[in-house]
Amino acid sequence: MSTTTTGAVGQRRPRSAARDTLTLVGRGFRLARRNTDALYTGLALPVILVALFVEILGGAIHTGLAYVDYVVPGVLLLTAGFVSAQTAVTVNQDMTGGMIDRLKSMDISGTAVLAGHVVTGMLRNLASLVLALAVSFALGFRTHASPLDWAAATGIVLLFIFAFTWLAAAVGLLAKSPEGAGNVVFAMIFLPYPSSAFVPVDTMPTWIRGFALHQPITPIIDTFRGLLLHTPTGHAPLTATFWCVGLLAMAVTLAAALFRRQTA
Repeated sequence: MSTTTTGAVGQRRPRSAARDTLTLVGRGFRLARRNTDALYTGLALPVILVALFVEILGGAIHTGLAYVDYVVPGVLLLTAGFVSAQTAVTVNQDMTGGMIDRLKSMDISGTAVLAGHVVTGMLRNLASLVLALAVSFALGFRTHASPLDWAAATGIVLLFIFAFTWLAAAVGLLAKSPEGAGNVVFAMIFLPYPSSAFVPVDTMPTWIRGFALHQPITPIIDTFRGLLLHTPTGHAPLTATFWCVGLLAMAVTLAAALFRRQTA
């Protein structure tokens, strides 16, 4: 029998929690359709970013590869970060706008509330990434990756997006307002710039090179690029996996703890 925890969103059986999650994912998409500004921005942003880096900046940057090939992995991760900002905003809107108070009176899984936001954010990200990749191919991106390489590259990118989306959800729980939540995530998504996403790390000044080499984005980018373009990866795949799993564990734990505290 389903139970409801007094003063908190209830805990339910896994099958019921899955149904609750699907219901809240549907709610997320209905909200997205109403918020047309965010919807259009999320779809237009990949086109703008790819055109900016490839068509405007690409002719001035030399990396040893065609710049469109070099930069596409970084643009895809940057796009994922921008789109994830909307997850932080929607989570905060629920927490500050009274939606959670309504859910407290309903027989609904607490896990499903955050999971619904995360799954919706993942699906928004996938749509943006597919669009960005299509534009990249139109602008000259080419790869000879095998289906197995594509599967591995997709896996590492999805793992990163999953971790970052949970982190955005945690930011939404911490922030005092939707605007604050969005601003914090926008600050976080500048992490790809001091990395190997847009220029080789060895071209950077010494004082920033150490940070670029030891932050999570660089091994993720190097792994993604290596799988698609067969460039050397070294220990990057293992390092990238550790970073993604570690960030995911931290983000889920933090989000769950904050949610329990705020709905108790």
